[in-house]
Amino acid sequence: MGRAAVLTGIGSTVPEQVVTNDMLAARMDTSDEWIRSRTGIRERRRVGVGTATSDLAVEAGRRALKSAGVESVDALVLATTTPDHPCPATAPTVASGLGLGPIPAFDVAAVCSGFLYAMATAAGLISLGTADRVLVVGAEAFTTIIDPDDRNTAPIFGDGAGAVVLTAGHQSDRGALLAFDLGADGDLADLIVVPAGGSRQRTSGVEPGPTDHFMKMQGRTVFVNAVNRMTESSRTVLRRTGWDPGSVDWLVGHQANVRILHAVADQLDLPGERAFVNVDSVGNTAAASIPLALDDAARAGRLAPGDRVVLTAFGGGATWGAITLEWPDLAAL
Repeated sequence: MGRAAVLTGIGSTVPEQVVTNDMLAARMDTSDEWIRSRTGIRERRRVGVGTATSDLAVEAGRRALKSAGVESVDALVLATTTPDHPCPATAPTVASGLGLGPIPAFDVAAVCSGFLYAMATAAGLISLGTADRVLVVGAEAFTTIIDPDDRNTAPIFGDGAGAVVLTAGHQSDRGALLAFDLGADGDLADLIVVPAGGSRQRTSGVEPGPTDHFMKMQGRTVFVNAVNRMTESSRTVLRRTGWDPGSVDWLVGHQANVRILHAVADQLDLPGERAFVNVDSVGNTAAASIPLALDDAARAGRLAPGDRVVLTAFGGGATWGAITLEWPDLAAL
């Protein structure tokens, strides 16, 4: 069998500060019922003063390394939309914080699909023989780019980080990443965008408005595209893996909205209970979403060795993707 990337460790972390729906309702025109009925979210986590994306990434990475029983890796790939600085990349800071030495470390920016893009990138390093072990992290301090007074986005997003260790093995190994599908459509770039802060705005000659440094999202259009692209991408990897949709044990999708997760499961003819959901307690954590969900499911005993798992996401760009794997026997801490 061919050389493959095998999942051998997992870890995650969320900030201590909890923001409930009632806390949001106390300062903006919304309610717990309104938020829950539209998103399924009841609370989310928010970084405190002095906590940056790299801090979350280091902690999640540390837990993933411990889960894998290793202290070193050959490369680190960080998926994030909220780097510590526009320049330099945040991944080298994370590698330094973990004491990993002068290994290759770089960021991947694909918003909510970022973790899947990073996984595919790491798998490529492994399949080429460039690395034998890679730490993949999805980390976000996403509330730092959300307008706290915007009732359309503030109730949705939260902060957190998740990480996995991928190790060189064989396609027959349990935990091997079996099939990948990635896509993007720049014609949909305006669906999810932070207007200010980049070269487009800075060379426009127009001063940014007071909320232009916050993310803008066309929620209804995003919903439709997310369901369609996540379903299509999931079908592609199922076909490439040779799995019938009915044989899938768990659909672990990007935790954007519980209605999206259930709609994708329905399109794949999967019972709604096979779509793992933790968005209710952490909100939409963008690139951190899938590894956070995987770690939560593993620690809760929902994922059993040999379970057939489909990962899928849709995010800004627009970007999307899916991956299949059989869940390994590993230590979730």
